[in-house]
Parts: sequence; C-alpha cells; structure tokens
Amino acid sequence: MIRFETETPEDWWEVEALYDLCFAPGREALSSYRLRDGVDPVSQMCRVARDEGRVLAGAIRVWPVTVGACRALLIGPIAVHPTRQSEGLGGALIRDCLAQADGWDRAMLVGDEPYYSRFGFRQLSGVDMPPPTNPERVLGFDLTPGGWLGVTGPVRRASAAD
Repeated sequence: MIRFETETPEDWWEVEALYDLCFAPGREALSSYRLRDGVDPVSQMCRVARDEGRVLAGAIRVWPVTVGACRALLIGPIAVHPTRQSEGLGGALIRDCLAQADGWDRAMLVGDEPYYSRFGFRQLSGVDMPPPTNPERVLGFDLTPGGWLGVTGPVRRASAAD
C-alpha cells in the first residue's frame, strides 16, 4: 500500500537522490530550474509516496511562477523509482498533488502531451517558457474553470510579493 504525504525538510535529500536516479545528469541545467532558483516551493503540494516500509516510491514538487501578470504553479519534477514504474504511481502523484492546490487557478508543466493529457493538461499557446524549452511541451491545467483563459506572456520566477 502506498501512502501520500507532504514532503518534509527531512525528505529533501532522499527526494534529490531519487531525482538523480531517474533523470539524466545535468537536469539542473534545464530552464525550469532557473525558475526555481531562490524561490520556496509550494510546500503543501510537494508530495512523497512511500510504501508500507516507508521506502520512497515517488515524489513530486511544485513551485510558484508568474505568467505575464498572473500567478501559476509549475509542477515538477515528478519521479517514480524504477522498481515502482508502470504501477500508475506517477498519475496518482499528479492527482494527489493537484488536489492540494487550494487557492490557485492554474498549473503548468513541461512534458509529453500524450501522457499528461489524460490528467487534463493541454498545450498552452502564448505562454513562453525560457529557452531552450520546446513550446509544444508547455502544458497547462485549469484548477478553476477558465483558469488559463486569456493568460499569456513569459514565464518568470515568482517574487516574494507573488
């Protein structure tokens, strides 16, 4: 049985090790990491999945950003331990994470639309991630009806006032 919990400061390095295992070297050179620099994550949405032995099976983190003049959530990274993949855990993490999004209107991520569309994500037009992000991989999710309606512009790191 998998249990979903809010990530704690004590989980940080274990989650980082999972990301290192699951992603290619140099993952922190991606433009999405520049949007996270110096910004605290949205702590209630950063989730870990642990099995009955408390072994880390997966993790998801979320960061605030601005798109044009609007605030949004940047979801990711999302990782599932290789021994737990193909069990539906990634999707369960996404659904669990989105369920914690009280007070937010929109979420986004960079990923493969064929995978993320099953959770309601769709390609965003007019939303410009920093290069070298492929614009076709910039996907959004309405947390409230019409959450992305009319929202365009560059994606920027959130400030303390956001």
